[in-house]
Amino acid sequence: VLLNKEKRSNETRSGSANMTKASSCLALTALIVSSICMHSLASSFDKPHAHKGKVAPYEPGDPGVELDADALRTLQKNLPYQTQIQSGASGRGLCVQDVRAPTSVVWGKILDFDNYANMVPSTIATSNYNVVTNKDGSELIYTRMKIGFSFVKLEFFVRHVYVPKLNSLTWTLDYDKTSDFDDSVGFWYIIPHPENKDWARVYYSVAVSMFDWVPGFVMDIMSSKALTDATGWVKRESELEVQKTTLTSKPSNPKKGKGLFSIFQKKKRISDEETRKAAILATEQAAAEKAAREEREKRARITSVIVIGLVLSNAILSLLVWRGISGSSS
Repeated sequence: VLLNKEKRSNETRSGSANMTKASSCLALTALIVSSICMHSLASSFDKPHAHKGKVAPYEPGDPGVELDADALRTLQKNLPYQTQIQSGASGRGLCVQDVRAPTSVVWGKILDFDNYANMVPSTIATSNYNVVTNKDGSELIYTRMKIGFSFVKLEFFVRHVYVPKLNSLTWTLDYDKTSDFDDSVGFWYIIPHPENKDWARVYYSVAVSMFDWVPGFVMDIMSSKALTDATGWVKRESELEVQKTTLTSKPSNPKKGKGLFSIFQKKKRISDEETRKAAILATEQAAAEKAAREEREKRARITSVIVIGLVLSNAILSLLVWRGISGSSS
């Protein structure tokens, strides 16, 4: 009798241990799922970042990129040109894009941080929390940003340095606040187009360091598409702004000029027609980019659901196996 009691006691302890393992597995599964589905709680407006900068920041001003014949041909086709610039011992990607809009319009879009959610892909919310204007005309612009990819949302705090005299905007993280990015630096450099003063030539580069917990597909989006996506939305929004201005402006005097004035009028009409066509093309490109972006986000959501399903299936299978072991022991 005593031996049977001891045997039943051992079986009870074994079954409890198996159930404890199963419960631990389910708890781990819930933790993984919640980390994927819920917004990260790492960011904080009140707490400082873990460091004061790991990635070397950009210097304001001309990046010193020479555009060869191939680059110019690419830009003439209204396409972005990508190249590498040297940064210390390594290189960084840089994108150059011609925009059929004045530099003032382009800067107006880039500096409109409070409206990024309506212009920039995958941006959920943005707002400036401090703006400082220096005596030399430069500005420090501190911006809170939140972006989203499928089930993942990331919040980060950016310190922009806008130097109009150098035609540039550089940025780093605001290290006095905790961001969901490990580090991020970048720059914009905008100059008038060398062949058309009513257009702009845009230079953009960014370097981002992410934490290990950020999903791989987010890293792919941030690295492979960041350059062209950034110059793409600036081009689209700037050219659409020009289109709106053209459509709402008063029609010119219908009377035809004579001599040289007639030639100037003709050139202006041609330029206006090119601007109108560019704006229409930009609208079509915006629609195509939106469809492609929605398709990428749809695939990312499907991938996340599959991952979550596999994790849950594995947990359930482990639970059934442990129950089977417990049952066979009894």
